[in-house]
Amino acid sequence: MGKSQKKRNMRRHNPMRVPDSHLPKGLASASASSSKSEAILPIIQKMESVDPAERKWACVAVSNLIQNDPSTRRLLQGKNIVGTLITRLSDSEEEVVVEATGSLRNLCIDGGFDICAEMYNKNILAPLKTFVPKISQTLSQFLESPKNAPENAQKLVYEFADNVITILWCLSETSNKALNAINQTSLVPFLMSFLAARDKLPVSTVTAAAQCLYVLTDENYPIIEEARSNAEYTACLLAIVRSTDAAAKHNGKEKEASDARAFAFRVLCCGILRNISPIPPPSIAATLDLDRDVVLPTLEPVLTSIDIQEEAQTAQHAIVNQESIPKFEDLSLKHIPKSDHKTPSELELERLEIRLRTVQLALEILTGVCATLPDPEIFSGASVDDSEAQNEEEEHDDDEAMDGADDVDMSVNDATPAAHAPQAPAFFTTLVAPLLKYVHPTALSFPPLGSPSPHPPTTSALGAIHISALECLNNIFLSMATSSGGRPSGLAPEQGRTVFDAVWRALGAVGTDISAAGQERRREMWDIGVGVLWGVGNTWKGSLVPTEEHIQVLTQFYATTTDISVKVKVIGTLECLAQHPESVDANRIISSYLLSLLPPSANPPTPTEPLLQAVSALIDVYSDETLPYDVNFRQGRYLDALVQSVEGVRRAVRARTSRSGEEVRDNLVAFIQYRRGLRL
Repeated sequence: MGKSQKKRNMRRHNPMRVPDSHLPKGLASASASSSKSEAILPIIQKMESVDPAERKWACVAVSNLIQNDPSTRRLLQGKNIVGTLITRLSDSEEEVVVEATGSLRNLCIDGGFDICAEMYNKNILAPLKTFVPKISQTLSQFLESPKNAPENAQKLVYEFADNVITILWCLSETSNKALNAINQTSLVPFLMSFLAARDKLPVSTVTAAAQCLYVLTDENYPIIEEARSNAEYTACLLAIVRSTDAAAKHNGKEKEASDARAFAFRVLCCGILRNISPIPPPSIAATLDLDRDVVLPTLEPVLTSIDIQEEAQTAQHAIVNQESIPKFEDLSLKHIPKSDHKTPSELELERLEIRLRTVQLALEILTGVCATLPDPEIFSGASVDDSEAQNEEEEHDDDEAMDGADDVDMSVNDATPAAHAPQAPAFFTTLVAPLLKYVHPTALSFPPLGSPSPHPPTTSALGAIHISALECLNNIFLSMATSSGGRPSGLAPEQGRTVFDAVWRALGAVGTDISAAGQERRREMWDIGVGVLWGVGNTWKGSLVPTEEHIQVLTQFYATTTDISVKVKVIGTLECLAQHPESVDANRIISSYLLSLLPPSANPPTPTEPLLQAVSALIDVYSDETLPYDVNFRQGRYLDALVQSVEGVRRAVRARTSRSGEEVRDNLVAFIQYRRGLRL
């Protein structure tokens, strides 16, 4: 499959929650689209007030102003709000410090990488490092003797710790430099202390600690080694994952959101265990097959826990009925709104976002598992001697789990008696079918063309789910295509066509207008989706029937994308479609297109990687002269075109250091000699 490789588990835990990419660059466009620009100067001025009540008011006001408002956030950035808030972290009043961390936290999770980088460059870690031991000490006092703890202990432990931990989580994804600095702060014992005290703390606080540890253990060896070498830590994580009531208490308010966070908490701890595996003895986790015994049993139910189409409809209803929030001019120092005040509609949207992010997290963890498939041992929860009744029960469970998935039918209608028909591998039913449901966009999955989303956090979460589901599918089918064992038995051509058509329909719903500002998720869907199509095509090579739409859309996408690796995927997909034996006309159109990419006719010259992929594709397609479509090779005088391309291919290979390029060149020369020898 050319140069394609299994996807590395990239850092993507903190996608921009409220993006501003739809806005033109600069402050002018932000000022023109913000309805709150006049409120900014008073806030900046009150940040420096001698009155601590005014400073606290200003910090709270920042959180209120930036809520789902990227224009106002950008204007505040232009006024150095990040630097001003970092200065407030050294304020003499603790309440001001707490509210300042809250505003910085919200800026982190809404603004993404750029704003986190600004915080790091302005040395936010200096005050944050001093907060960690202070929080630890207060937490210990509070847990040992709640009655004797300071009056502000609960607020400090709960709210302040949540803010600080979340900022550290976001900063750790900013750059390797920031991550290395955070590695030096001894965060593992600090974070694990919250997980160990989960029964006495709010679920939101322990979930923030788990999220931070999950990110820090993602391909970060110093933290991985520290976490997995401590048997108490791994036993605690395993106990949380295996518990049905793992998360902490809450105060009775926002119960549904708390329940959703409790579910997310278990999934996060499951992800931490997988991040730090293999776990050495004497930990009890060392005796387990984590993927089979822990990860999949925990995550598979998550895949069937929601219907994202229904969730999107619920979100739309909440958006329409959203209560109005107090206008800035109506706020006063006597009536300071709480920074965490939420209306009923906001609470509903928050609950939905938590559920969606939990599914995204589960998909993200499964991406790594999917890279190991097909592995029959992972999904074999029972031995080969299990009773027929148990098999029937499992099939019944699968049927119930997939209710509502009418558009993803994995059954194969065949005249072969059922007793002799090979069974599809278990992972195909338990993973592939749910994943296909998650790649189909909803009405809120992407911002409308030319305008922002009506609720950016929901749109961000939905888009992340689609991307993560495609990445899982990409790894599954890439693993199958490159596996030495080939396609698992039991997977019929009809199933390959079902998967290909489902992904193609999803990309059709995404649309081809993917270059506009603010439509980065649509483009990412296509970039990854074409890779899935290629993997499916390689797994069921010769079984996929090409259509005129397939060819037209893929060739247009090749012309518009500037990503070399995506161009390679497009060519690989076209190659697979060209190998359907009976589709002679489609084969001719595709092969003519591939020949147009070869020298000397290509204008402009084709980049080296796509060129080598096109050469390999033509060799692969026409390696069997007995196939019906080989008539195109002979009548089209393709051999002459290949001969003319040899010198150009040689020049391209000379400019490239990899040995695979030399192999393609040698294969081309050998293929020409072979076809000449046939004298057809």
